Order: sequence, then structure tokens, then C-alpha cells
Amino acid sequence: MSNVILVTGGAGFIGSNFVLDWVQGGFGKVINLDALTYAGNLENLAAIENDANHVFVKGDIGDRALVAKLLMEYQPDAILNFAAESHVDRSIHSPGDFIQTNVVGTFHLLEEVRSYWSNLADEEKLKFRFLHVSTDEVYGTLSLTDPAFTENNPYAPNSPYSASKAASDHLVRAYRHTYGLPVLTTNCSNNYGPYHFPEKLIPLCLLNAIAAKPLPIYGDGQQIRDWLYVKDHCSAIRRVLEAGQLGETYNVGGWNEKSNLDVVNILCEILDELKPRTDSASYKTQITFVKDRPGHDRRYAIDATKLGRELGWKPKETFETGIRKTVQWYLENQVWVKNVTSGEYRNWVTKQYT
Repeated sequence: MSNVILVTGGAGFIGSNFVLDWVQGGFGKVINLDALTYAGNLENLAAIENDANHVFVKGDIGDRALVAKLLMEYQPDAILNFAAESHVDRSIHSPGDFIQTNVVGTFHLLEEVRSYWSNLADEEKLKFRFLHVSTDEVYGTLSLTDPAFTENNPYAPNSPYSASKAASDHLVRAYRHTYGLPVLTTNCSNNYGPYHFPEKLIPLCLLNAIAAKPLPIYGDGQQIRDWLYVKDHCSAIRRVLEAGQLGETYNVGGWNEKSNLDVVNILCEILDELKPRTDSASYKTQITFVKDRPGHDRRYAIDATKLGRELGWKPKETFETGIRKTVQWYLENQVWVKNVTSGEYRNWVTKQYT
């Protein structure tokens, strides 16, 4: 496994969890490049703020001069690309940001990585890896009876977000087949866990619940997702980086299909136990159904058989154990919540759900 890595988007939700696990697990040194947009937060990385194995650099993956400088200065053995705009609702309202970061940004990153890799000595070339982190949403939507997505499913993205990620996946694939760049791609299901920016379903409903606000559920709440605890996702990425076959794609899932409404009901039951309301009523009474978003995919499901069969990975957490850990983390980290839910976030959520 690589000793020096460059992580893009390492102050975001999944990226920061990966960086924390890498540094605290003693896997080596991380050069962490993040533009610190609304969802990127240095407070996610406070635990390793003074660790010599973590070097943070504020910057954009589209800044080719900066990327080139970092590659030459630190000579990483691998690049892990977490950097992305990722919220479907935001992509509906501002698709241009997603095209710029996820497509154009990935292209610029690939170009600089290709230049760097091409000039490495043969031994370093063989060791080098570019791992691209993507989503199950590139595969489109499933009916209730369709088999789960495998790596052989055709791409059929339905939102500006998933289309932009599909485009970036195709670029990564093309750089392997055209230039020989040693790439790996992972496509994950819905992540949840610590440091999740509170615009997504679980942290939004959790924080709204304890603030005595409505818990907004799109449509009838029967949209089904496969739920993956973020720490399990990080362990899967480490395993793919270590032993994945070059040019291959690996689906990463939690084997936990649940509807949005079921997820929120379970969340409320845990809160009823850990932080009961003063009136003893269930938090479920705060559930409110709101107008469905345009083009809302009905079901995603990941078949992670290939990752288990070829690389021996499987998730440690069930949804029930992972969601309990998540609720406990948020209840114990209210200062973090306060700091990341100020200003721009509150204005955006107010606009979306009122």
C-alpha cells in the first residue's frame, strides 16, 4: 500500500473520514487538497491538525499549476479523487457547478496526473495508482424487482449530479485505455456517519428532530437506497487501493436496502431512546411529507459481490449498528454541528423546505 498519497476533497464528508482513518491508522502521509466549499470543513480534521503525516492545502483540482506543484514536491505513490459536488438537489438548481467540478475539474486533474506519471521511473510507474471515487447513481434507477447494480450495468444517469459523475468515470476509464494510466474506480451506495454535512437525509432529520422542527420526507418516502457506513466505505477504498486490478471498477455497498421513510423511523426510535422529547412523544410525530423533487430515482441497490469475492472485503456494520453510532456521534458533537450549520447552509435549507 502507498506510503505518501494525495487526497482530493479530503475535508468533505467521505474524504475527511478517509484521511482521518489513514493518518490515525498509521498508513502513511496524506497531502490533502480541498477547495473548502460549503461542505468542506477543516473542523472535520481537527484531530490530526498537528500531525506531521497530514499536510492540508487549500485549492481546486482544476488548478493545474497547483496540482503539478504538489505532485512534484511530494511525489505521491497514489492519488485518491474524492473531490466532487455531490448533492442532487443542488445539482438541479445549479448544474453548472457540478459540470465544472466533476467533469472539467476531473479532466484537469487527470491531465496533470498523466504528465507526472509519464515522467516517473519504471519502478515508480508500476507502483503508482489513481483511484477515482464515484457513486451508484451513475447506473440510474431500479424497479422493486430488478437485481442490484453490478459493475456491468450500463450507465443511465438521471440527474445533473449523476450525469456529471458518469462523465468523470468515463474520463478515468478513457485515460486508462488511451494512455495506460493505472486507474481504479469505486462506485458506492449512500454513505452515512460522522461529519456528514447536514443537508442529506440522515443528519438533516436528526438535527431537525432535536430542534423540534419538521422532518421533511420527499413524496411518499418509499424511495429505496442501499446504506453504507462511511468507515466501511473507507476500508473498502483502502483494500481496492492495495489490491485492486488496474482498470477495474468495484461496487461498494452495505447490503442494507431501506426506504427513506424506514430510515427516518429507525432514526426517530433511536432518538426516542437516547434523547427523549420532554413531552415524551415520539420524534416520529415530526415527520412531514413534502413535494417530491424532480426526476427522483425510485431505487438504488449495490451488488458488492465482486469486491468480496476478489478482494475479500465486507462491511463490518449493519444499518442498525451504524445508525446508532451515527446518532451518538451527532449528539456528542453539537459544537461541530453549530459551526457547520451557520449562514449559507441555513439559508439554503430554509429556501428548500419552506
